[in-house]
Amino acid sequence: MGSCFCLRLKIESSRHDVKVTSATAPPSPRSQDEILQSANLKSFSFNVLKTATRNFRPDSVLGEGGFGLVFKGWIDEQSLTAAKPGTGTVIAVKRLNQEGVQGHQEWLTEINYLGQLYHPNLVPLIGYCLEDDQRLLVYEFMSRGSLENHLFRRSSYFQPLSWNLRIKAALGAAKGLAYLHSPEARVIYRDLKCSNILIDSDYNAKLSDFGLAKDGPMDGKSHVSTRVMGTYGYAAPEYMATGHLTERSDIYSFGVVLLEILTGRRCIDKNRPSNEHVLVDFAKPYLTSKRRILHIMDPRIDGQYSSDVAMRAAILAMKCLSIQPKHRPTADELVKVLEQLQELHKGSDICRKETVRKQNGNKSVGYPRQVGYRGGSV
Repeated sequence: MGSCFCLRLKIESSRHDVKVTSATAPPSPRSQDEILQSANLKSFSFNVLKTATRNFRPDSVLGEGGFGLVFKGWIDEQSLTAAKPGTGTVIAVKRLNQEGVQGHQEWLTEINYLGQLYHPNLVPLIGYCLEDDQRLLVYEFMSRGSLENHLFRRSSYFQPLSWNLRIKAALGAAKGLAYLHSPEARVIYRDLKCSNILIDSDYNAKLSDFGLAKDGPMDGKSHVSTRVMGTYGYAAPEYMATGHLTERSDIYSFGVVLLEILTGRRCIDKNRPSNEHVLVDFAKPYLTSKRRILHIMDPRIDGQYSSDVAMRAAILAMKCLSIQPKHRPTADELVKVLEQLQELHKGSDICRKETVRKQNGNKSVGYPRQVGYRGGSV
């Protein structure tokens, strides 16, 4: 992540005691000034962010969402002024697309929620810019990009994630989701997907762009939106059909993400044979058999997991993808199962190493092929 942003340390203590009572609206209407003052965020001038991002140059673009483009920039962490590229603290600047579907109210609502929530597995919002017709948000920069890039981009920069790092990413995302669903936050993510799971320098996964309040009713009485905002392939079927959103809708999306982690396949891929276009439909028949699940696991992590661990992960994905929302696990249950998977993998890893040590007289060699494992050395 680069150097630590000092402002974050100043605002964390004030965030812990704040309770957000609704994912769709604050408990009572608040003015713009009240929201901006209570968010405990830094106000940046447009010129500072323009200079920090080198005039929003195209080669500074990190990504794009419904809100607008996200740019990489540099600021001095002491003076909070623009710094030369490669110096100071790296930031991610999200600039509102003035021609997009989201406008000032959505921008303000995002500040209202993101400015009050803090958790190690959420990407911290640092500040904002409100100047004339310019609307920008400033986040901590996540140096290793999105989980999507690591799973699907074929380049020397994005190496395939190992099994250990994939489970670590899934666990980090689950912890972030559990916090959002907790009584302290009460936020429904609504658009959980691999591109919204970002990875820091230590391969910790953090959720970005969370929050229900980007559209829909503002009276806090309903979780029914007239405009479905989830991403096709990730969104729960009941949400796509009715617009009715619950915490269990997020769990379905997590199940899709977990499938992508296990298989290395995109949730929607029209480049594959027609019966494999939709990952959930294609993969479900393979998730109930320890033998069959091995046929759809990502071949790039061959040999890095036991069939037992893979099967348990597949069962978890299957439960998340249940058609009946009430049959899906809670986010807290996701965290518990993934932590157990980590420990189970560590135990089997130790056993394999001990077997190698005994077979090879303490020589440092790769793991042998064993029953229950695919491939050779890890």
